[in-house]
Amino acid sequence: MLKCMNWQAITFDWNQVRAFLATAEEGSLSAAARALGLAQPTLGRQVAALEERLGVILFERVGRGVALTQAGRDLLDPVRAMGEAAHRIALVAAGRAESVAGKVCISVADVMAAYVLPGVLADLREAAPDIDIEILATNSLSDLLHREADIAIRHVRPEEPDLVARLVREGAGGIYAAQSFLRRHGRPRVPADLETLPFVGMASPERMAEELARIGLPVPPRNFVLTCENMAVACEMVRQGLGVGVMSDDIASHMPEVERLLPDLPPIPVPLWLVTHRELRTSRRIRVVFDHLAAALAR
Repeated sequence: MLKCMNWQAITFDWNQVRAFLATAEEGSLSAAARALGLAQPTLGRQVAALEERLGVILFERVGRGVALTQAGRDLLDPVRAMGEAAHRIALVAAGRAESVAGKVCISVADVMAAYVLPGVLADLREAAPDIDIEILATNSLSDLLHREADIAIRHVRPEEPDLVARLVREGAGGIYAAQSFLRRHGRPRVPADLETLPFVGMASPERMAEELARIGLPVPPRNFVLTCENMAVACEMVRQGLGVGVMSDDIASHMPEVERLLPDLPPIPVPLWLVTHRELRTSRRIRVVFDHLAAALAR
């Protein structure tokens, strides 16, 4: 029980423990320092101070990195448990915060961050001027459980039980090309006409060809003459007439230079999910931003 805890035995600093855990996870002092936003000498001093306080050596040098000693390996599991507890404390505290001021981080695909969010955030800034918004423009799924972001806008439903999600809209997408492109290459009338056209891809040519084949479009991998994993860049290349591309309708609506091809084709499903951590949903500022995004993106 808590009243039986020997408080005098706990003499180390959490910042020192955090430095040890980051170094163990990242594999080097320099990588750990970058992860924690510290100078490497500062982090090194924190690790050395923990070693001195505990009376053990935690790391040994291996080339340019470090490796855990046996004492370090013995401490790693309980220290990881401390790290998880620290994350939980931060989540619970943030979730109980009543202030509508402060920072909210939104994770969103780069193309949506560029074309859709600016208008949404302009209205939000007027409604809640004391909330500062940080945009994490990434096409990867941010780790909301460990606070890489507070809210995520995704096209897939989360599976983690500690995340809550709202389906904002059942969007759609299709095949688009710029009018300048169509003037040079002609307008495709049937799916087979796509076999001879250059395409802009957002993944490997093989993967793009496979995805299009699933919706009945015969586009071989060799047709993807330009590829870029940054969707905003890929969409811009389509807008400037470099090739045909797959685009969601809401993004295309911001580009009057492009038009949808083969409109009789079944639309490509593009669901839009708004996701946050269960604990954060009770924070007033998170709730304000979440509800504003849900209302704006549902239109």
